[in-house]
Amino acid sequence: MSSIATIHVDGVWLPAASGETREVLDPADATTLQLVSEGGAQDTDAAVAAARRAFDEGDWPRTAVAERSGLLRRVADLLQRDREVIALIESRDTGKTLEEGRVDVDDVTNAFRYFADVVMNESGGRVVDAGSPDVHSVVVHEPVGVCALITPWNYPLLQASWKIAPALAAGNTFVIKPSEVTPLSTVHLIKLLVEAGLPAGVANIVTGAGLPVGQRLAEHPDVDLFSFTGGLVSGTKAGAAAVSGAKKIALELGGKNPNVVFADACATDEGFDTAVDQALNAAFIHSGQVCSAGARLIIEESVRDRFVAELARRAEKIKLGRGTEDGVECGPLVSQQQLDKVEAYVASALAEGAQLRCGGARPEPSAVRPATGYFYAPTVLDGCHREMKVVREETFGPILTVETFGTEDEAVALANDTEYGLAGAVFSGDTARARRVAARLRHGTVWINDYHPYLPQAEWGGFGKSGIGRELGPTGLDEYRESKHIYENLRPEPVRWFAG
Repeated sequence: MSSIATIHVDGVWLPAASGETREVLDPADATTLQLVSEGGAQDTDAAVAAARRAFDEGDWPRTAVAERSGLLRRVADLLQRDREVIALIESRDTGKTLEEGRVDVDDVTNAFRYFADVVMNESGGRVVDAGSPDVHSVVVHEPVGVCALITPWNYPLLQASWKIAPALAAGNTFVIKPSEVTPLSTVHLIKLLVEAGLPAGVANIVTGAGLPVGQRLAEHPDVDLFSFTGGLVSGTKAGAAAVSGAKKIALELGGKNPNVVFADACATDEGFDTAVDQALNAAFIHSGQVCSAGARLIIEESVRDRFVAELARRAEKIKLGRGTEDGVECGPLVSQQQLDKVEAYVASALAEGAQLRCGGARPEPSAVRPATGYFYAPTVLDGCHREMKVVREETFGPILTVETFGTEDEAVALANDTEYGLAGAVFSGDTARARRVAARLRHGTVWINDYHPYLPQAEWGGFGKSGIGRELGPTGLDEYRESKHIYENLRPEPVRWFAG
C-alpha cells in the first residue's frame, strides 16, 4: 500500500523528514486502512517555524475580522459539501457508526459557524471608565500567537474543530498533532482550510506519536499556547513541560462521570423507559469511548433491581459490527491496546466483587462481523463501590458500573466522590430536586433528564483533574487571545513628581 504525505508545513504537503510511515488500522477488522507520514522532532520544528513566520510576518493576525469570519464560514460550507466523505473517513478510522460520523461533521460545522459569528458580533474593545474626561481607556483582545494543538483519537475531527475554529477566529497560527491512531479526518480538514483560502503557514499539521511530536510541541520555545485534549497521565506530563516554558495552557483530561437516577424519574412507564434508554446512551455510545460517558450509574436503591435488569436486557441486544453497516448500533474499540485495557478493567472489577449482569467478554466470532475486529460486548457491573479501580478510573470502553443510594445527600456525595469533574446528569421527576442536585454537583457540565448534548455557545471543560480552561462558548475564544489595556491621556501635561 502506498503512503500519503500527511505533514503540512508552510502550505506544502510533505513526507516525514525521516521517510518513516505508520499504519493506520481499521479497528473493525484490524487491517491497514492507510499509510501516513510518521513525523518527528525535525518535522515539528519546521512546522513551528512556519507558524512563527506566518504570525510574526504574515497577514493573518492583522486580517480584518470580517475576512477571518468569512473564511470560517467557507470552511463550514466545505464541511457540509464533503459530509458523506468525511463521515466515512471518521467511521473507518475510529470504528464509530456512520451516523455518528455524520453527526460529528454537523457538530464541527456548527463550531466553525459559531466562532465566525462570535468574532463578527464583538465590539472594538471594552471601554473602561477611568474617572476622567481627559482619559480614553479601552481593553482590547489580540491573538496569543503560535498555538500547539493536541487532539485525541475518539473524536479527532470534533476536537480539532474546538481548537482550530477559535484559534483562527482570534487570528492565531497553529500546529496540530492529531492522535497517531486516528489522523485521517484532521488531514482532510487541513485540506479544506487550504481550499477555503487560508494563507500558507497559518495551519500546519504533523502526524506522528506523542513522543517525540507532542512533547516537542509542549517544550518548543516558539509556541505561545499549548492546548491538549486526552488522557490524564500524558496530559499532565505535557502540560508540565509547557508550563515550564511559561506558555499559556489549556488541558481537557477526561472524566469519570456520574449519572444519578432518582426513583421519581421512574414513577411512570414512560419515565422508566426514558431513564433506562438515556443510561444506555450515556454509557455505550461510541462503545463508551467518550470523555463525558456516563460510566457510573448511581441509582436510588428502591428501583435498582428493576432498573438494572432492564438495562442489562437492552444492553445485550445492542448490535455490534462495522460502523458502516446498516443496523449496527456500536462499533469496535479503537485498537488492540484499548481492548486489552477494557478486559483488564472488567477482570479487576470481578476480582473486587462486582456482579456481572451482562457482557464482560469479547463477543463470539459468530455474533459479530468482522470477527477479527476489536469488539467488546456492552458490560453492566452491579454491586460496585468507590474503592473499585473500575469506578475510580476512566475506562474509555463499554463498561457501566452501578452504585446505589438512599437519600439525596448520599447521591450527591457519591457523584462528587471523584478526582474528575467533567460532566454528570440528574434524572428526576421533581424539577426542584433536579435543579437543587445539579447545583451541588462539582462538574463542568450537568444535564437534567438528558445526557450528552452540548452547545457550541456553552463552555465545555471540567473541575478537578478533568483539566484547566474551557473550550467552546465565549470563554473558548478567550483561551486563544490575550487582553491588552490601552490607556490614552488626551491632555498630557507634566506630572511634577520629581522636583527637577
